[in-house]
Parts: sequence; C-alpha cells; structure tokens
Amino acid sequence: MSIPVGGIWLSGNVYWNVYWNVKIEGSLTMAEEKEMCPSCCERKKHRQEAEYQDLLKRLNRIEGQVRGVKKMLEEDRYCVDILTQVSAINSALNSFNKVLLAEHIKSCVVDDIRAGKEEAVDELCATLQKLMK
Repeated sequence: MSIPVGGIWLSGNVYWNVYWNVKIEGSLTMAEEKEMCPSCCERKKHRQEAEYQDLLKRLNRIEGQVRGVKKMLEEDRYCVDILTQVSAINSALNSFNKVLLAEHIKSCVVDDIRAGKEEAVDELCATLQKLMK
C-alpha cells in the first residue's frame, strides 16, 4: 500500500492526514485523498515543443543570471552592480510571466470557458491579483 500524498501511515491501515490533522482508518480512494488534500488535485498542460523550448530557454537564462549574482556577492562586488543585475533578473521573470500568462489565456482559459467552466475566469482573476501585488 502506498503512502498517500499529504499524510503518513501510522500502522497497518491507520492513516494520519497532516493537512487536516485527523486520523483515518482504512484505505483512501483517490477522490478521498483529493478531498483531504485539495492541492493534490494536480492539473497539467501539454505544451507545444516551441513554447516549451522558449520557456525553458528563458528559465535557463534566469538561472544563469541568479548564479552570476551569487558569484558577485561571493566576490564582494559593489552593491549597485549587484542591484542592477537583480533588477535584470526581475525583468526577465516578469517577461517569463507575461509569455506564460498569454499562453495560459489563449489555451487553458479559452478551452475551459468553451467547455462551460466559468470558474476559469475567477481563477484567472485570482492569478492576475497574485502577479500584480
């Protein structure tokens, strides 16, 4: 028997859910696991190869910039030089977000709305609020 996400097996068929702080006896169905741990209901999106490569290239570039800032800090570089590079990282992350958000709206949100899932608009609004804080 596998260990369910979001908890631990105590013994035999007794399960402790760490999210809800409750003890459950017996095995859980997948639906019960998702109900106990809403974040386990993982949504996925298949991306076109070009989109995937573009996003990956952007993240690799950002990762390199972060490593560069770490090296600058280790080398005791001047504060303004480091801050300039951090600003460039923030700009690159914002650009990544814009590209990903545009693709999300054009594909996921449009598909959900066409399928009658109007909650996609609420999810998009919540996402935009998180991005704009």
